[in-house]
Parts: sequence; structure tokens; C-alpha cells
Amino acid sequence: MKFEIYDTLSKSNQPVEPADGKTLGFYCCGPTVYAAAHIGNFRTFVVQDVFRRVAELSGVKVKHVRNITNVDDKTIRVSMEQGQDLKAFTQIWTDKFHEDCEALNLLTPMVEPGAVEHIQEQIDLIAALMEKGVAYQAKDGSVFFKIDAFPEYGRLSGVKERELTTDTSAQADDEYGRDSMADFALWKTAKPEDGENVWDSPWGKGRPGWHLECSAMSMKYLGPSFDVHSGGIDLAFPHHENEIAQSEACTGKTFSRLWFHVVHLMVDGKKMSKSLGNMYTLEDLEAKGFTPAEIRYGLIAGHYRKHLNFTVGAMDAHRSNLQRLAKLSVLINEKVAYQPRSYKECIQNVGDADFGRFQSAFDALLDNLNVPKALGEVFRVAGEIEKNPESITSADARGLEEVMYALGLELPELESAEVPAEVKALADARLTARQTKDWAESDRLRDELANLGWQVKDVAGGYELEQG
Repeated sequence: MKFEIYDTLSKSNQPVEPADGKTLGFYCCGPTVYAAAHIGNFRTFVVQDVFRRVAELSGVKVKHVRNITNVDDKTIRVSMEQGQDLKAFTQIWTDKFHEDCEALNLLTPMVEPGAVEHIQEQIDLIAALMEKGVAYQAKDGSVFFKIDAFPEYGRLSGVKERELTTDTSAQADDEYGRDSMADFALWKTAKPEDGENVWDSPWGKGRPGWHLECSAMSMKYLGPSFDVHSGGIDLAFPHHENEIAQSEACTGKTFSRLWFHVVHLMVDGKKMSKSLGNMYTLEDLEAKGFTPAEIRYGLIAGHYRKHLNFTVGAMDAHRSNLQRLAKLSVLINEKVAYQPRSYKECIQNVGDADFGRFQSAFDALLDNLNVPKALGEVFRVAGEIEKNPESITSADARGLEEVMYALGLELPELESAEVPAEVKALADARLTARQTKDWAESDRLRDELANLGWQVKDVAGGYELEQG
């Protein structure tokens, strides 16, 4: 079975495969580093991480590029308000982003370019667009892209069905999400509020427009045409529409063959906002006692093409699920004496992959990253194995390992609480009672164990004890 995802451009599922037959060029719009990324941001980044893992575990070599937006309206405005140098300010939040990515077990991109470090590439792209006559300099010195010069504008998001304005003065900022769109800024002439955050160019001092950054950096590291471009669905218009227009108007080539968008995250059924107090960061949730693995589980539990309703109340269930998976992994590995491998070892040996009974879970991931179905299949097989541990095979061990790697789930260490001799004796006596079908005595001993703070669970061939 081949890996497929839903392509926003063609409005259909498309195979994930490199056009050159060698390496899949995968570009992700990264964070704007002016504050800590919240879980809505990380929903997209975590889903992109699962995409890369599934591609690699299915045998596709990936070149993953994710940018850092370290110059735009927000980074300049907030750094100026706080009286900080832009570079030092954005580095603080870049480091914080990297710390959170590591905690959430995100694979590191092969390339992570910053916009400030690629000013020249952006100037070169503007110059090429000016030369082709699809960009012009306005009276204030800013340079704009002419949407009318690109007839296919709007094919990604269907924006042509909406009203477009032509007032360029209303579109000089980098904010997005408006209902109308006009010619967009490629180069923004220097203003007093920019402070020293401006650069020299053929059009005077200023800085690149936000939309230009991704085009310049993706084309530098992946070429004028690559395989997959990803971001949150809110970026489809105008950000990704503008990327397509300026890139294809410059090169005459298809910018990205596939467009992979992740739908918004909701919190407690509502849109995230500071006023509602539900714009959680990783640090906020950790302060509530949740681990990054539990948070990651919550961020991938819903299908990426549907709104995910993230609730703090569901976190206990995610913890319980991870505990069950950890016990399952220990049971399987001990039963067949399986030696766990690293992620790198797994992707280096995909040719001989045998996922055992967990093949259905991996197949669900290959089918448009259907994580909910994959998790359902994992727990279905878990039920089979828990009822009949003798059925475990080495293929099952490998399959569970690779599905966990595909989901990026790091399983918790099981706490091995020391069982007091009195408790052990009661549990053994209960087991004997069950074996002799003395159900009344079995129930009495279970209650006695519960009074001592221990829960007993019957499993094939014996029992398990847990405190609580």
C-alpha cells in the first residue's frame, strides 16, 4: 500500500512520492518567533512530523525544510515594544521553540532557514519579478506583486469566488485571514516604527514582505519545483496563494506539486484566544501535570482534516492509553525476547518490514494519515494480545514498535511498585480461589486488597497488581 494524502490543490488524495524518484522535497511553514508557540501551532507541527515519519517508514527518503520567520510585523513590533534587538529577541523564542519541539519528540528538519539570514535571496527574487513585469514600485517605495499578472491566482483556496479589492495601501501589512485581497507587498519601504530593522535594496531601505520569505527559502533549498508544501489551513489564503503566484510567475514552473494543510485546533469547543484563557502553551499544560507525550497524543488523536477539540479533561484518558501501550510493549517484547531498535535503524531497514497484526494500523496511516483509525487498530490488536499472550510473534513486536515510531509516541516507563508480602499472599490466595471456582472467596479477597489500596486485574495465566 502506498502513502497518500489529501492535496488541497487537486481536492483529492494523491500519492506521496518524489518527482525525481529519489528524495521527497517537503517544505513546512514554521513559527513566527515573537512568543512561545501554543498548542494550536504545535498541532500543525506535530502532524507534519507524523507525515514525515510515515513517509520515511514507508521507504521514502525525505528532505524536510522548515523556516523560521524572524522578521515580520509582529517580531519587529514586539521587540521594539520590549526595547530589544530583533536578533536577540527572536533567538530567545527560537530557542524556546526548539526546546518544545524536542520535548514533543519532533524530528529535526534537515534545513531550518531564517528569513533574516536570507534577505539577499528575497531581494534577488523581487528583482526577477520586476524584470518580468509582474511587480511594480508604489509611490511610497514599496514593491507590490500584480495579481492581475497571474491569471491562475486563487486556484488553491478558491479565492476568486470572494471579493478582491485593489487598494494597495490597505494591504501593506503582513497580517492574514482577511476576506478581501489586493496586490501584495514584496518589499516594504522603511517606516519610523521599523527602527533599525531595515536593509538596503535597489528600491531603498526597507524589508521583505512576509509572503516572500517562504518562496525564496524553499526554492533555495528544494529548487524551483518540489513535492509537498505544508502549513495550517489558515495559511492557504492569502499566504500560500501569494507564494504560488510570485514563485510560478518567476520560474514558470509548478511551485509545489502537493499542498498538505492541517485544520484548526479548538479548545473545549471554542476557538483559542487570550481573552478566553485557553491559548495553552506546552509549558502551561506541563504546569497542570501533563507530560509532553500525553500532550502529543492529544494533538494527533483527531484526523488532521477535521477540527480537533482539545480538552484538558481528556488528558487523563491519554495518560491511561499511553500506560496501556507501555504495558503492551513490555509484554510483547518480553514474550519474544525482542530487542528494540532506534528510529534510524527502522527507516534503514524498511524493505524487510513485517508489521504483524499491527499492519492494519500502519495501513491506516498510509491512507491519508488516519491517526484515529490507526489508534483504534492498535487497541483492537492490544485486546487480542492481552487475552492471549501466547499468540505474540516477533512480527507483532516489530509492528508495534514501528507504529509507535510513526506516531512519534514515546511510551512512559512503567513504575514497578514493590508489592508487600501481605498483598502478594492475598493475591495468590485469590488466584487459588478463582482456580477452584470459589467465587465468593475470590470476591472477598479482592475487596480486602482494595481496602489495602491495591487493584487486582485478571490476565491470562495469573494476575496483575496496581496501587490505587
